[in-house]
Amino acid sequence: MTSISGAEMVDWNLAVATATRLVRPGPEVSRDEARAVVAELRGHARTSERHVREFTRMIQDGTPVHDTPVLVVDRAGWVKANVAGFRELLQPLLGKMQERRDSTPGAAVLGTVGGKVTGVELGMLLSFLASRVLGQYETFAPVSRDLPGSTTSGGRLLLVAPNIVHVERELEVNPHDFRLWVCLHEETHRTQFTAVPWLRDHLEGEIQTFLGATDLDPMTVLERVREAAQSFAGARPDAERGEEGRSLVELVQTPEQREVLGRLTAVMSLLEGHADFVMDGVGPQVVPSVAEIREKFQQRRASGAGRLDAALRKLLGLDAKLRQYRDGERFVRAVVGQVGMDGFNRVWTSPNTLPTKAEIARPADWVARVHRKGSEESE
Repeated sequence: MTSISGAEMVDWNLAVATATRLVRPGPEVSRDEARAVVAELRGHARTSERHVREFTRMIQDGTPVHDTPVLVVDRAGWVKANVAGFRELLQPLLGKMQERRDSTPGAAVLGTVGGKVTGVELGMLLSFLASRVLGQYETFAPVSRDLPGSTTSGGRLLLVAPNIVHVERELEVNPHDFRLWVCLHEETHRTQFTAVPWLRDHLEGEIQTFLGATDLDPMTVLERVREAAQSFAGARPDAERGEEGRSLVELVQTPEQREVLGRLTAVMSLLEGHADFVMDGVGPQVVPSVAEIREKFQQRRASGAGRLDAALRKLLGLDAKLRQYRDGERFVRAVVGQVGMDGFNRVWTSPNTLPTKAEIARPADWVARVHRKGSEESE
């Protein structure tokens, strides 16, 4: 990344150091137990690949696909992987911001201080998230010696072993069933991106459009943050304002960014809902206690870990991600029920067949648009 007088906009090394220092320790396990968990997760990941492909029918038998590695990591490993991904994805935006800062008097000093402050802030955020993520398909992951990825796309699948063990103990569910259940969800994400070659580039384009619409004037950004903070300070409690309350992340966006975010929200709802649908569809055949796991996990998702956790989720916009699981799964279930799995799979044809945010809420509208158009073209 371009730097000004040796100072980057974000001190990435400090972000990693801060997050790994602040992240909570994982559950206590013996060395033998840890090895067994890692081995089982790797085995479940391999098993899940076959189950997911058979259920989704997204990849035909004999079709070559570019595989991606499965990495079983601890919380510090998850942090390092995500910092690498952030650095790759944000590079164009931060490069523009650095060019603008170059004309500012005292840029070198401000850059050094600002980069460290931002690094600490990012580290604090990642330390909060690192103990909550069970698994993740890293779409924009750069390949490195420590973090291998696909030789073609750079993608990789992460399974965060201590978090999986923590949740299975907290829920008091069968650990072997729970580990396979988690792998089914994450393998679905890997299948989505390996079976749909254009999906990664489409998402990256939308994200770069979103970032490109960022107002680079520091005073404008500061004023928008101040207005957002005042809005939250004067807002009624969440219990009273319900779904109308917006997160800090939403409040600091420009109108153009909100349009892009609407499209991104629809895509992410589709991907997350599809993974939940597949996980539950495959589950009854291979996960004996799937009903118990689903019920307890849904309760955990809805309640959060406490008042502070709920407040942070709301502030960071993480509640929106929970809605994506619910709304997306409902969309997939309704479409499959109406036109079958092959009919649903038309969603992966091109960016034009992806559902809009409105269609996520009204699946019949997507069916009418995509299937009517397909029927007209075949006539």
